[in-house]
Amino acid sequence: MNIAIDGPAGAGKSSIAKLVAQKLSFVYFDTGAMYRTIALYALEHQINPAREEDVVAVLDEIQITLSHEDGEQEIFLNGTNVSKDIRREEVGKNASIVAKYAAVRQKLVSLQQEIAADMDVIMDGRDIGTVVLPNAEVKIYLTASANVRAKRRFKELQAKGESCDLTQIEKDIIARDEQDMNREISPLRQAEDAVLVDSSDMTIEEVVNCLIDIIKKKM
Repeated sequence: MNIAIDGPAGAGKSSIAKLVAQKLSFVYFDTGAMYRTIALYALEHQINPAREEDVVAVLDEIQITLSHEDGEQEIFLNGTNVSKDIRREEVGKNASIVAKYAAVRQKLVSLQQEIAADMDVIMDGRDIGTVVLPNAEVKIYLTASANVRAKRRFKELQAKGESCDLTQIEKDIIARDEQDMNREISPLRQAEDAVLVDSSDMTIEEVVNCLIDIIKKKM
């Protein structure tokens, strides 16, 4: 069984999907981590992520593998665990840029579909229900206001001891929404058969229970 969760940056897709997967004994895959890994490789090799031809030229040099340890997804770039490195703000911003490139999407969508064909999975991203898993049994579009998403991200970064500015975070989120929703290839949008869930005024537990109810009705 395949469950697709789409939505904008900072909507809590990964955290929620991970908890739902644990409760339902599904395998969770964070597809956004794959795009972050491409961006990380570019940055580490002094490749400008905004230059499509340069990024595409090195795609064959990038091998991405996934594993799960104690319910946690670990992602490897050419054999090196980069699960923490890809969470940097700089990497996240550039992941949205490389995700616009057709060759990058073709490489990663193919990998994502291979994974979903072999097991019960919950995948989250921007185009899971519309492109990656169009036949998923359950599709959910998880969102929240830009202000709420910015506040969540602000608290997250503060907890890590990182200095950050709430106003700038909100501006970045709005800019990323604009970029994701208006890219030519696989733009972020709600699938016609997806259930909309706005988590702006919900606790994590409430969102998890809401999604489980939706999924169980389909099961």
